[in-house]
Amino acid sequence: MMSDGNKKIRIDEMSARLSVPRHFLGKIMNKIVKKGILSSAKGPKGGFALNDVTLSTSLLTVLESTDGLNQFNECVLRLKKCNVVTPCPLHDRIQVYKTELLKLFSQTDIGSLLREDKPDFIKMISAA
Repeated sequence: MMSDGNKKIRIDEMSARLSVPRHFLGKIMNKIVKKGILSSAKGPKGGFALNDVTLSTSLLTVLESTDGLNQFNECVLRLKKCNVVTPCPLHDRIQVYKTELLKLFSQTDIGSLLREDKPDFIKMISAA
């Protein structure tokens, strides 16, 4: 969002920078605010802002707040009876990657993405 915790960014600006429909983004942002990951204010000087929790929030927490973790529990081939007992042909191989992704998301916080020394996507949208 931005590097200064007092600065707010409006949903229209975020929507334009991300090329995401405003209404869709608004729903996601409201979920993130309800979880306390960001702050928001309405009105002419309103918008979304970082708060004391933002930088220490793991990507896993953001994912849980927005999409949920169902994709880590469902079969990659969308088979209904795929599980440890009756695995699909890819179950065991995919499970390794799912586990590693969950670990990566839980060990990576928003602040660490902002501190990286390369011009990445998160820095682009956080620069005000």
